[in-house]
Amino acid sequence: MTLIDDFALLEKHGFKLLPYSMAKSEDEAAMMAKRIGYPVAIKIVSKDIMHKSDIGGVKVGIRNEEMLRISYRDVMQRAAGKSIDGMLVQRMARKGVELIIGGKKDAQFGHMVILGLGGIYVEIFRDVSARICPITSADFSEMMAELKSHPLLEGARGKKPINKKALERLALHACRFMMKEDIKELDLNPVVCDEKGCDIVDARFIR
Repeated sequence: MTLIDDFALLEKHGFKLLPYSMAKSEDEAAMMAKRIGYPVAIKIVSKDIMHKSDIGGVKVGIRNEEMLRISYRDVMQRAAGKSIDGMLVQRMARKGVELIIGGKKDAQFGHMVILGLGGIYVEIFRDVSARICPITSADFSEMMAELKSHPLLEGARGKKPINKKALERLALHACRFMMKEDIKELDLNPVVCDEKGCDIVDARFIR
């Protein structure tokens, strides 16, 4: 399945994704960005590139067409020699705490869901909590409390607490999705949360 196929299946199951489109050329990217509405982000899509940020394959905060075209050319230059599927053009997410909601199917316990600090440093800090699906509201509250980054969710350093109910709904929904579609692995990362809600910025799964 392609990235767009993955996104389409998530949307079919009720996950609300940021407006996006896949571009095959610079002109297509400019046209799609205008339709989606600035500011946008662009991300290289390639099976040869596991971590897009490591090669400069992600550009955010693009405010106009001139900036988009410069960013597009720079990303393509950095990805030279790789097999490129296209460029994802996506509306910019809200500003907030970057988290991960994911999961996997364990051979012994079945589907499990994780919650943790997300973004590009998820594999460095490994600040996660896990539970066997399905989870309850009480389970989710325990998962949040177990995170070392829990103070960020409660509004550290003058920030407002995130919308924990919105995050909880997303985690419960991820459990149901994994169980219904028998998903082997799921990563919603990052999920950017503020006091108003959560944006799913990127997603991948293995069936």
